[in-house]
Amino acid sequence: MKGYINVPESFNCQRCKHCGSAPIISLADHGLYLLKCPTDDTHYQTKPGAIDIDDWNIHNARLYDNDLKMMSAG
Repeated sequence: MKGYINVPESFNCQRCKHCGSAPIISLADHGLYLLKCPTDDTHYQTKPGAIDIDDWNIHNARLYDNDLKMMSAG
């Protein structure tokens, strides 16, 4: 067994903003799941729990980066 599940293409799921890889569903501690980049564990990962595609999409959208820059500048 490979230890992860590919996100089905039928789900609207952004690619990793750092490397462009499609995210995977990975088993975390205590039987919980998370979405993460398959190439680098330092790229964004959702919190362990339910599979949160919305959280992944927010953090991997280019617009989110601009919002964070504006908030830290103000």
